[in-house]
Parts: sequence; structure tokens; C-alpha cells
Amino acid sequence: MNRTIAVTIVFLIFLSIIATIGTYTTTKAIGQVVKITENAPEYIKNVETILIELQDDINAFTEDWPAHFVREVEETAAENLVSLEAQIMDYIQIDNIAQFILKIPEFLISFIVYMIALFLFMLDLPNLRNKMYSMMTDQTQEKFKFMNARLAYVLLGFLKAQFLVSLIIFTVTLISLLFITPEIALVMSIIIWAVDLIPIVGSIIVLAPWSIYMFLVGDMLMGIQLGVLAIVLLTIRRTIEPKVMGHHIGLKPLPTLIAMYIGLQLIGILGFFLGPIVVIIFNSAREAGIIKWRVKF
Repeated sequence: MNRTIAVTIVFLIFLSIIATIGTYTTTKAIGQVVKITENAPEYIKNVETILIELQDDINAFTEDWPAHFVREVEETAAENLVSLEAQIMDYIQIDNIAQFILKIPEFLISFIVYMIALFLFMLDLPNLRNKMYSMMTDQTQEKFKFMNARLAYVLLGFLKAQFLVSLIIFTVTLISLLFITPEIALVMSIIIWAVDLIPIVGSIIVLAPWSIYMFLVGDMLMGIQLGVLAIVLLTIRRTIEPKVMGHHIGLKPLPTLIAMYIGLQLIGILGFFLGPIVVIIFNSAREAGIIKWRVKF
């Protein structure tokens, strides 16, 4: 197929998927944010009510403690609670939400410019590659062509691995949330799936606060279920990801895990993904003869 037609078709499919998911998720998320904003005072009052109910138990537990010390602790806790309430109310003011919404057009413009640049780059990629090869000797060209083919295979394998792991995460999350809270199961599954792509933090950043809130409002069962789901998702990603990535990018699980960890420690989140790719580049360069490393003891 002509490259222009092929790139155009792939781009249209990609944009259609992104637009569909983005529109649905954004609409539902904005609705939930508005609902939370409207009900925030009630949520805070519920938490305060729970804390007041717990005060009797606390008083019974601390009845033998020095009265001055207990009074100081209670006053400090009350001040912190009032300060926290004020901070939450300031954060969810309509003005702050309006400012966030006003930034959306700016983001859309940047996204459109990025997509146009990416489209043009993909169209002109063969010409750029040929210009680079024209500055090399035939022998060097063969070595770099071998490396490019190897890297293309690795990058495709990397995308396959990420897709498979994320598909497992999304499926487990959706099935679990259909039993826990079916009303918002799909929306929250999409959000958790997207956040879970962040290394180390992952789905915990969504499920942990959600679980804690359910404990505070008295729904112990749902809080426990969300906590268990967070642990399950974390275990799945940390267990399956090295194996799947190692299979699809040509590295064994242990070197893949080591490369991920070293990359994460050196340059952060980006290094988590670049670590295995750097190892593949090194191995490809060594196989192509660009790097000659023969060490014998």
C-alpha cells in the first residue's frame, strides 16, 4: 500500500479511538467532579460525624491519661481537621475548576500541533532514513540497517507487552468493579487503567484514597474490597510485566527487571521504559559488530 494512504488510515483509526475514549471518559469524569464538588460539604460533615462518634471510644480509652495531655491532643486534632476542611473547600472552589476547564483549549491546540507534526514525520520517515544512510559506507549501512530492524522489532514487542499487561489490568479492574460498584465501573476502570501505566505508583494512587474514604464513611466492606483490588493489581503488574516484556522484546525476565530498576533509579519514570531498550540497543550493536566486546577470563 502507498505509504501516504497507509499512514492516513492508521492515523484516522488512532484518532477515532482516542476521540471516542477521551470524549466518553471526560464527560463522565466532569460529571463526577461536579457531583463531588456539590456534595463536598456533606461528605466533610459525614466524616466529622464519624469522628465525633469515635470520640466516645477515644475518651474511654484515654480516661486514665493526664487531662492536660488529652486536652492538648484533642485541640490539636480539632485544629488540623478545621484546617483540612478549609484547604479542601478552597481547592474545590468553582473558580479553580473554571481555571482548569479554561486550560483545556490550550491543551487541545498543543495536542493537535503534536499530532500534525507526528503525521508529517511518519510520512517523511523513509526520506530521513535514506538521507542518514547516504552519509555512511555500505558496510556501516548494513550494520545500522540490522540495528534498525532489531529496534523496530523491540519497539513493536514493547508495545505488545504493554498492551497485554494493560489489557489484563483493565479486565481485572472492570470485572471487580462490576461487583463492587457497577454504576461507575466502566469509567473508573478506564481511569485506573490509565493511571496504572505510571510506574511504581500505578493504580494505588486511585484505589488507596478511594478505599480510605469508604472506611471513613463507614462502608467497611467496599473499603476492604477496594484495598484488596489495589493489592491484586499491583501484584499482577509487578509479576507479569517483566515476564511479558522479556518475552516480547527478547530479554529474559531477570535482565528485564534489572534494566527497569536501574533505569528508574537513574532517570526516573522514563528510565523504567528506556532501561530494557538500552540493553536491546547494546545487544543489537554488539551483534551487528558496531561494538566489539569480547571479554574472556
